[in-house]
Amino acid sequence: MRKPVLALVAAAVVAPLTPVVASAATASSSTLRWGECPADVARPGLECSTLDVPLDYRDPGGETIEIAVSRLASADPDERRGVLFTNTGGPGGAGLEFPAILRDDLSVPEAVLDKYDIIGIDPRGVAHSTPVTCDLTLAEHPTNIPLFARNPADVADEAERVAAVAEKCGSSETASLLPHVTTANTARDMDRVREALGEETVSYFGISYGTYLGSVYTSMFPERSDRFLLDSATGSQGWDHSHSRMLGRGVEDRFPDFAAFAAARPEYGLGETPRQVRKKYFEIAAKLDAEPRPDGYDGQAFRHVTFANLYFDRNLPALAETWRALDTGEPVPASAGTKDQAAPASGIPSDNYVASQLHVICNDSDWPENVWTYQFHVAVDRLRHPMFGAAGANITPCAFWPSEPAEPQVDITDEGPANVLIVQNRRDPATPLAGARQLREAFGDRARMVTADQGGHLAYLQLDNQCLNDIATDFLVTGERPNRDVACEAEPA
Repeated sequence: MRKPVLALVAAAVVAPLTPVVASAATASSSTLRWGECPADVARPGLECSTLDVPLDYRDPGGETIEIAVSRLASADPDERRGVLFTNTGGPGGAGLEFPAILRDDLSVPEAVLDKYDIIGIDPRGVAHSTPVTCDLTLAEHPTNIPLFARNPADVADEAERVAAVAEKCGSSETASLLPHVTTANTARDMDRVREALGEETVSYFGISYGTYLGSVYTSMFPERSDRFLLDSATGSQGWDHSHSRMLGRGVEDRFPDFAAFAAARPEYGLGETPRQVRKKYFEIAAKLDAEPRPDGYDGQAFRHVTFANLYFDRNLPALAETWRALDTGEPVPASAGTKDQAAPASGIPSDNYVASQLHVICNDSDWPENVWTYQFHVAVDRLRHPMFGAAGANITPCAFWPSEPAEPQVDITDEGPANVLIVQNRRDPATPLAGARQLREAFGDRARMVTADQGGHLAYLQLDNQCLNDIATDFLVTGERPNRDVACEAEPA
């Protein structure tokens, strides 16, 4: 069998919310020309357009790049409030299709579809917007999550590999775009789209990294922000080195859900108690570290496949079956979550997702540049979070990035309207609760947070927690949000 691909990884009394947006009539002043969407994202009712924006906002009359925009028009113009911008996370996630995904796949309530024109955007550098590349093959950078380091030598070896990745990004055919692909510039692009739509303000729904983009936008343009729903928060610094290190904590938070699942099902043979299942994790990892399988599964792949499949409850059966196969030496089932990513559409570089992600996270913050810093953090986090801490703390291409941050990070503060609702699962492996709490603290009274006693990544409409879902929907539809933070109990199975 071919070597498995490491997974690209890729929630009370209410009070009214201000401000009020302009009337639906403002939409008529849009300067965007709507037409058919690219074939790979075309869905019924979805329209697309493009907008030229400055590559460098310090030189607004200089070189421009193209931003691709989609619209799913309000189903009831009489109820229309304005526009709801969306972001799918990543960074690097394409967004043109997302409005239709919300309607068709996530079953966003009709009241939300009536209230807004839902807007999707491929952020700068991504997919159908002017795309960036690092000219990387999958073998050169197989995962966007740092690799697990067993010792200082592993960190040093990884430093050599990721330094070569950073060098390729700095010499690629799109290298001239490299310093300008940042969250702050993406927020500025969003505001240009708002202006082109003829809207005085925008509402927003962002997931995962999209919570940071939304936080940055509403901090840069508070007077143009209406209702901002942030689902599964990265924290107020985005995906920086401290957030990467939080992945170790996220796995420790989430793993008990899988351990309980596997222990309750003796057919998997992974242990009769959650403690035994946890012990089995270290046994399988050690065995594969010492002797990788002929199909390419080693300890590295096992840890990353486990991390990726902790994202959603629906993946737990496949993960348990994968563990069973690796423990017994049997073939790994095809449902293990290690399939190749779908090929991008024509004209989009094959490495665009990981390349655009590297551009954003490496440009957004100043990452440590000394290898010994990562060696120290790996040693600390291997003890603090032994399951995955030595991955989250390991070195990445950002340590060798060919440009320094062009501007300071945007401060997320309590200055601005009280218009933010954060929804969060208590046990999220990718954006742990600790990061959401830190973002909630940064926003102060601008925000309220709703946590659900459930596990996995993403909260709103992903699981059947009526408490969280109803609060989020009411916020989008009516502008009402809780007077205080809310803790939603787990829904009965």
